[in-house]
Amino acid sequence: MSTATLPEGDWIRGISIRQPYTACILTGAKTIENRPARWRTGWVLLHTSKTIDRPALHLPLIAVVGVARITDCHQDIEGAPLCSEWAHPGAWHLVLQDVQELPLPVPARGQVVPWKPKPDLLERVFHQLPGLRP
Repeated sequence: MSTATLPEGDWIRGISIRQPYTACILTGAKTIENRPARWRTGWVLLHTSKTIDRPALHLPLIAVVGVARITDCHQDIEGAPLCSEWAHPGAWHLVLQDVQELPLPVPARGQVVPWKPKPDLLERVFHQLPGLRP
């Protein structure tokens, strides 16, 4: 797949997530990601961040490891049960669906805020997912 076959415009962002949580998302065990601010829905590259849960992971891999679609972004009502065992009270919860793991990680530099991936990164990611059509 080349970047010429990808949609034009501002349709995808990157999201950097600490390990081991990225791996939990890829396995389908974790379907909620907590953020301090509201996010828009749509496709995101799943990126393992430099910040890790050190007791849980010894050697971090800084790379894009998958793709997912944010289908909702909400906060739970104060005092109500949390929407997921992964949800943090007071945080914005990004609901992740259509998660697809890449066969091979693609090294990349991410950011804490939503970041726009460069065309060469998208080409390397979507080359591994030829059937994905956003």
